[in-house]
Amino acid sequence: MSAITSSFTLDEAIIVGGEEKIAAGTTITVRKPGSGELRGLALQNLLQLDVASLQTLAPRITAPVLLKPFVDAMAPSDLLQFGTEVVDFLLPKAAKPASPTA
Repeated sequence: MSAITSSFTLDEAIIVGGEEKIAAGTTITVRKPGSGELRGLALQNLLQLDVASLQTLAPRITAPVLLKPFVDAMAPSDLLQFGTEVVDFLLPKAAKPASPTA
């Protein structure tokens, strides 16, 4: 069974210690977390886009890997993109809007 993934593109470069770690325009792949990757985290905090919770989860489910210092250095718009992907994975199908049919 293959992992369920989603992705987003960084609007701004991630710069840590004056060095560009990940360039703007890089596509970040986010893998749907399993229960083990959610250990130590409160789902409610993730649903509220709690930054500390996203920092903890990011290295577990992203490629390229977003380490905590990278998440700290992300532009707010990029952090929101990441958080939105995580929340989408956590919501049950019944809580999501129905897809339009062709």
